Amino acid sequence: MTTHSNTPAGWYPDPHGAAQTLRYWDGSQWTEHTHAGRQAPAAPQVPAQKAGPDPRVQRQVQQQAGVAPTGLGGGTLFSEPVLVVNQKAKLIELTNEYKVFDQNGNQIGAVTEVGQSVLRKAVRLLSSWDQFLTHRLEIRDGHGQVQLVLVRPGKIFKSRVIVSRPDGSQVGEIVQQNVFGKINFAMNADGRQVGAIKAENWRAWNFSIVDHADNEVARITKTWEGLAKTMFTTADNYVLQIHYQLPEPLLSLVVATALTVDTALKQDSRGVDLLS
Repeated sequence: MTTHSNTPAGWYPDPHGAAQTLRYWDGSQWTEHTHAGRQAPAAPQVPAQKAGPDPRVQRQVQQQAGVAPTGLGGGTLFSEPVLVVNQKAKLIELTNEYKVFDQNGNQIGAVTEVGQSVLRKAVRLLSSWDQFLTHRLEIRDGHGQVQLVLVRPGKIFKSRVIVSRPDGSQVGEIVQQNVFGKINFAMNADGRQVGAIKAENWRAWNFSIVDHADNEVARITKTWEGLAKTMFTTADNYVLQIHYQLPEPLLSLVVATALTVDTALKQDSRGVDLLS
């Protein structure tokens, strides 16, 4: 029997086995699962195939953010020169969720808000008070393992984000420096400032990230997703370009900043810019 890639997954006569033997076809190839007998058993648990690179992310990086292709990275959140942070589009945003890709469109991580009760979600839906409450986000790698934990305590005028490792040890803090004009944030660790985040305009769409000597080490660019998506959903998408390999704790603070800039530093529950 010849089975082609458009044949539905299921049990078929084994083309390589003995008579009366069935082999499972997963929709694209023969698997190692076989069964002796005419009656097909339940389908085996065949591992889902990993999705391939997303070409839309490649266009987002090169055409929308204007970032030229760079050399190969290490395939992790802390070793790739370009990270793409895309928020899940929702008409009403009750929980912040993001996917993180490398420059080629391979998903290598995710960010999600945790610890929200039903009451908290109701507050977020019905009012703008959510901006004054504490936010907790987890940065996870491609295997779902938590890499960094961010807590933004409730604020009135200025944001402060505490960055910690999964074991609870603190990496540092990202502290808003001003309220009016172009917003700046200091990145502090071990009692000293190791870098800063500088909004390039009063709307705070794009950010320049500098080290302690005010040299730019990375850049965050918000990418345009089209008028309809921008008007009718809460999605915000960003591209982080790291100019060279950074030392710790600056690297973790830069990654934390880029992966949570929308929730932790800029946007409230209604998608309004709080920092303007």
